[in-house]
Amino acid sequence: MSLPTNLKYTKDHEWTKTDGKIVSIGITDHAQSALGDIVFLELPKVGRELKAGETFGVVESIKAVSDLYSPVTGKVVEIHQALADEPGKINSNPYESSWMIKVEIKNPSEVEALMDSKQYSEYVSKLS
Repeated sequence: MSLPTNLKYTKDHEWTKTDGKIVSIGITDHAQSALGDIVFLELPKVGRELKAGETFGVVESIKAVSDLYSPVTGKVVEIHQALADEPGKINSNPYESSWMIKVEIKNPSEVEALMDSKQYSEYVSKLS
């Protein structure tokens, strides 16, 4: 499993990329692999206020339906509509270009508390 080192990760298998006060959020390679072929993606409306740990959407595959959890507290400022229209792109490249939402964060320390790539890799290895 290849993990970008510039991202932070959650135990729910979301990743975050911070650019100032804006955090992009997507799902990890581990998550998309476990789900299988992704066929549907439900995302929140722009302007929605999220709390860390709150469900912000749903991803559906041929195997399962899974909730998506926000790793941070803040306001949704952008959704990746093209990804919602073609959710299968998550399977081919779950990082960077497959961000799902962008959130303007309220508390930067929430991002700092997330796992780095090494910690996440160790966490995932203990799941199998």
